[in-house]
Amino acid sequence: MPLYLAFNDLGALRARCDVAVVRTAKDEAEYEDGAVVPSGRWQPLDDEAGRALAAPERARSSMLVEIVRPPVPTGRGLDDLAKPLGDDRAEYIGQALAEPGMRTTTDNYRDGRLIGLHLDNWDKLDYGRRTVGRRRLALNLGPGDRYVVLGDLDAQAVCRAVHPDSYERRYPHTDDYRTYAAVGHPLGCVRIRLAPGEGYLAPTEYLLHDGSTEGQDKPSAMAFWLGHWSRGILPSLV
Repeated sequence: MPLYLAFNDLGALRARCDVAVVRTAKDEAEYEDGAVVPSGRWQPLDDEAGRALAAPERARSSMLVEIVRPPVPTGRGLDDLAKPLGDDRAEYIGQALAEPGMRTTTDNYRDGRLIGLHLDNWDKLDYGRRTVGRRRLALNLGPGDRYVVLGDLDAQAVCRAVHPDSYERRYPHTDDYRTYAAVGHPLGCVRIRLAPGEGYLAPTEYLLHDGSTEGQDKPSAMAFWLGHWSRGILPSLV
């Protein structure tokens, strides 16, 4: 299944969403060679493209992206913030601070180079089980705005394209997307603006993603949780 967003108001989505194609990084000091990154030629989301992103009513919650208003943190910290949302095994996995002006935000801890758009692998799911993984809940702690950037093609589709004879035995990986993009297959992305106090729910083991502070003049910190949450468990911002 491609990128699907659960939203109620196309105009509200368009007001915070842009689209672009991706490119492959090569000989760029800040990026790993082969990293998949937004081209930077962002365009407004039009009505036709927006309607194509609309999630079917019967789509599995674990495969959907939602732009949401997470609970307000209390003085007791962030560890248990997500547990009242319906999954008492939800896991707080920490925070990430991004300086302003970053096209993408996640680096390789070994050498500090940015990895670009990527797949998570917390649940270590093979091809057939990728659709049932936990979703990531993210909350922008501020002080600045930031974006979530999402690829428009799911990990199973890319894995089938790159490994046509063995995809059922594979564990979809960021490298599959890098191979897919490097040979010229079309791949797009969307970025969705998140103000402080706003966030998202997304299947980050199923969809290419990363954060971005491109064009922003303030840093922002993001807090993250993993869990199994039903569609509509949090108020939608769109």
